Amino acid sequence: MTRRLFGTDGIRGKANIEPMTAETALKVAMAAAEQFRNGDHRHMVLIGKDTRLSGYMLEAAMQAGFTAMGMDVVLVGPMPTPAVAMLTRSLRADMGVMISASHNPYHDNGIKLFGPDGYKLSDEVEQAIEERVLAGLGASPLPSSDSLGKARRLADAQGRYIEYAKSTFPRGLRLDDLKIVVDCANGAAYQVAPKVLWELGAEVVPIGVEPNGMNINDDCGATATARMRRAVVEHGADIGIALDGDADRLILADETGTQIDGDQLMALIAGNWTSAGMLAGGGLVATVMSNLGLERYLAGLGLTLHRTAVGDRYVVEAMRAHGYNVGGEQSGHIVLSDYGTTGDGLIAALQVLAMVSRSGRRASEVCRIFDPVPQRLMNVRFSAGNGGASPLEHPVVRQAIAEGEASLGTSGRLLIRKSGTEPLIRIMGEGDDAALVDRVVASIAAAVEDVGRREDDGARAAGGGQ
Repeated sequence: MTRRLFGTDGIRGKANIEPMTAETALKVAMAAAEQFRNGDHRHMVLIGKDTRLSGYMLEAAMQAGFTAMGMDVVLVGPMPTPAVAMLTRSLRADMGVMISASHNPYHDNGIKLFGPDGYKLSDEVEQAIEERVLAGLGASPLPSSDSLGKARRLADAQGRYIEYAKSTFPRGLRLDDLKIVVDCANGAAYQVAPKVLWELGAEVVPIGVEPNGMNINDDCGATATARMRRAVVEHGADIGIALDGDADRLILADETGTQIDGDQLMALIAGNWTSAGMLAGGGLVATVMSNLGLERYLAGLGLTLHRTAVGDRYVVEAMRAHGYNVGGEQSGHIVLSDYGTTGDGLIAALQVLAMVSRSGRRASEVCRIFDPVPQRLMNVRFSAGNGGASPLEHPVVRQAIAEGEASLGTSGRLLIRKSGTEPLIRIMGEGDDAALVDRVVASIAAAVEDVGRREDDGARAAGGGQ
């Protein structure tokens, strides 16, 4: 069955436009309550959010939906996605909710759901919830007026997560010798991340810690690292940390301001954990987007790279199925299952900081693990109209892809896909010949743009030129 609400990372869209309306949020909460009510105990759901203006609206709507179904609600306010996952387990809640569109701009928002184990829901459970919403609910009778849920705020939510994050840092080690720039993207970690680093002894230069509801991810954070990288150089810092809006992804910069992506961080952690006897599964899990250089580096250590579809949830599913404890994405989702159930930018950063501190060397020496194969990524926006058809289905685009694959041969690879969260075609190519990769990716992007123009022209002509 075609999914109409849930994408690769929950439900996402522009705030106050379907499906990101108060009405749909209420229905999703009621449907999720139906899905997770099991037994006669008092049911509880934990709700966190990032700093988007629309979070107030969606939080209130979901609170109403859950309490209407007899579930008690615990509100934690702005908190990182991994903190919501951790607190869901810690409080023995029946489920958890994170209201966030992650790295998207403020006008978008999203709903991520977690089970009682702190893991994101499977496709099957999301599908069941979606079917309840689209069917109009009503499968279960509403609770009586004396069985409605209650709502309360968890006063020490931040403190609980701060102490948990610190507990993942090696015992007896401190960050007293490091000056760290941390960019919180004006998002969910704007209070907790600087506190964790400071309490562990670091000299902290915080940026992106003044949210106003509309500046989340705005020229800051893990998807716009220039500000963080400049600050590292300007302040003479040892390392820079950039988190995204809900703090489940991480990008670093060394002391020169050079960016360090998720592939390098996974390689660093896997290598160190192998030496320490901590790595499980004989390798790590990454997506099809990870650089071929990572795969070659791991092979040199006798480790495997298990690739999945794009999305940290698929990384986690593979980790659980095959016994890995390190996984992630090039974009900075780093999942360390010894410490959490989802990507946690802060906890991953603490692992890297421990390695830098212990080594006594500069971050540029510690964190550049392999030479990446030349890789080119282009995002081409397309009209969401045209009856929902994808440009990838058009013969012109298919031909361009086939020609590109033939040109690269066995010396490279292509990955072309629709984004699961935005109306974008993502085109990635990599290979040992950088110029050839650039030409191939540009040719496919031009074909997608050409098809998009034709469809837009056709739609205007059919509409009388309006």
